[in-house]
This record gives sequence, C-alpha cells and structure tokens, in this order.
Amino acid sequence: MSDLTDSSSLVNAVSSTPAGPVDPTQQREKARSLTGDAWHDLSRKPLFYVSSLVILFLVVISIWPGLIAGTDPLSCNLINSQNGPTSGHPFGFDQQGCDVYSRTVHGARDSVAVGVLATLGTTILGGILGGLAGFFGGVWDALITMLSNIFFGIPILLGGVVFLSVVKGGSVTTVCAFIVLLGWPQIARIARGAVITAKQQDYVQAAKALGASNSRIMLRHIMPNALAPIIVVATIALGTYISLEATLSYLGVGLKPPAVSWGIDISAASGQIRNAPHMLLFPAGALSITVLAFIMLGDAVRDALDPKLR
Repeated sequence: MSDLTDSSSLVNAVSSTPAGPVDPTQQREKARSLTGDAWHDLSRKPLFYVSSLVILFLVVISIWPGLIAGTDPLSCNLINSQNGPTSGHPFGFDQQGCDVYSRTVHGARDSVAVGVLATLGTTILGGILGGLAGFFGGVWDALITMLSNIFFGIPILLGGVVFLSVVKGGSVTTVCAFIVLLGWPQIARIARGAVITAKQQDYVQAAKALGASNSRIMLRHIMPNALAPIIVVATIALGTYISLEATLSYLGVGLKPPAVSWGIDISAASGQIRNAPHMLLFPAGALSITVLAFIMLGDAVRDALDPKLR
C-alpha cells in the first residue's frame, strides 16, 4: 500500500513540475509548399531584389514613359544633330536631332513588349505541346519530337533575317510571331522531360488507380510539379528575346521606324561612334542592363526552385 502511495506521489510531482524552456533550434519548422520554399530562398538573395527592382522600373517606364521623359521621341530638329549632353537633354541628341534620353526611355516599351509577349507565346505553345508529348507518349511524342527537331535545326537569327525580310511590316506583332515560331521547341523539350518525370511519381500512379481522369491528373498533379523548370527557362529566355529583337532591328529586319527601339537607335549610332559616342552608349547600356536583369532573375529563380542546388 505504501508503494502505491509513493508511486502516485511521484507521478503527481512529475506532472505538476513546470516544463522548462524549449530550445527554438529543436522545434520543427512548419511544413512549406514548393512555392513557400522557393520564396523563402529568394527572400535571402540580394540578387533577386536587385534584378526585381530593375525589372519593375523597366515595366513602369514601359507603361508610363512620360513619368520620367516628357519630350516626344519623334520630335527632332536637325540643328541639334549629334550635339552632346546639355541641360534638359542629359543624353544629348542623335543624328536626326532627336533627344537620345527620350528615345532611350520610350524605346523600353517596344523592346520589353517583344520580350514579354514572345516569352508568353513560346511558354504557352511549347508547354502545351511538350506536356502532351510527355503525358501521352507514343505517336504524340514521336510527332511533336520530330517537329521540334526540325525547328531546332533552323538558326533563330538566320531564320529571323530570312523570315522578316519576306514578311513586311516590322511591327511588334510580326517580330513576336517569328520568335514564337522558332522559340517554342526549347520550352517543349523542357516541358516534356518535366512531365515524364512527374508522371512516374507515386502520387500520379495512385490518382490513376483511383480512377482520376487524364485532365484531372494533368492539371492537378503533374503540371504544378512540372512548372518549375519551365518558369526558370522562360525567365532567362525573356532577356534573350529582348536581345534578339535588338539584333534583328540592328540588322534592319526587326522593328522599323517610326517605332522606337533600342536596336534601331544602336543601328543608327553604329556609324557615328567616333563623332558622337553618346548616341550608342545610352541605348546600348539600357539594353545590356535589361538583359542582365532578366538573366540574374532567372538564375535566382533557378537556384530557388531546384532542390539539388539548395
């Protein structure tokens, strides 16, 4: 009887003893989703914030260039031809007497528009075709793979010179259509590989066993887990497409006047680099910073979404 009394007293003593402080390092963090993990990693990267601020600034001036440039980029006066920077015109004037600062700011609109629209087009078309090839396999896979190999065999710059020389217009729509036509195979291959990998996971096999339809499996289980590599490639490709537009415009087959583009201004300034280097310096600098910002953002997103790099 005394043993039972002692045991019950010991239990009461232990239960009434207040718990000591818990070491925070021993607490388990709340489980995060893939998006939460990616954002957690991105929020610790200065590279992500720098590139995002640059891109945000570019987007703002692309939509509202008048916020920082009140001069009409098409208002030119030959009296000011090739004059250097002056008060109110910090970038000087080009060969036609147009304000280089205003043209550099307004040139962001068409250049960024081509990059964004071309990236959306290639991502949607390539993602759909690559996803179908990876999910259904068989004839679909063979047909889409063969088609993508054909387009891969065409150098995109050479193809642009030929295609845009035949198709007249030189508008944003025309340039975007060409880039989508030759740019989708890259996204399609990435999407195909990601879907094939996701299709082999246990949760997809379980969904099939439970009788889930193909559309439900594709939209609810496969695509959310296959989007990460597509997003990374698309982000980096956006900067590449902006550079491609400038190259095509420089060669005279991309955007054409009266459109305002960095590539057009670089082409016009290339013959005057000794007499008026400011004509080339500022649009070329804006193009370089823009492309670098998107490549930096793509690298940061890749590091955050790829579990092998954590």
